[in-house]
Amino acid sequence: MDELDSAIIEHLQSDARQSNRELARKLGIAPSTCLERVRALTRRGVIRGYHAEIDLVALNRGVQAFIAVQVRPLSRAVIDTFKDSVGGMPEVLTVFVLAGGDDFLLHVAVQDLDHLHAFLVDRLSKRREIVSFRSSVIYQRAHNPVLAPLPAPAAAPRPT
Repeated sequence: MDELDSAIIEHLQSDARQSNRELARKLGIAPSTCLERVRALTRRGVIRGYHAEIDLVALNRGVQAFIAVQVRPLSRAVIDTFKDSVGGMPEVLTVFVLAGGDDFLLHVAVQDLDHLHAFLVDRLSKRREIVSFRSSVIYQRAHNPVLAPLPAPAAAPRPT
């Protein structure tokens, strides 16, 4: 990653719908150079896709929550099955597999608190592998839409 790659990523995160010509103009480079750089970033997996950011309230999903889940027995089969199963539920936006006290963190979005309660009681609590869960309602979210590469860690000084 050089400065031009970082600038391309920053501009695309701000507006992924801009044309290659417009992006090249903003960066002060030729459109062919810009296109090749974007393609190289995509091939390397730095750019993984282009997505529309959706207003959850407009989709009747005004209540969001995090649900911390513990499962047992703790095995790869249980982890993979649970992750795939809950990841396919329409209420679940994201499934995080964790280390530490909890095994999973689910980010869910539902219509209202009654639907959140129903999801917890009627869907999650009936799963036999779940030994406990805790929910935390999300009131507000601050989101950084533009990510910049972090500097590489400095090499440790060698003893003399």
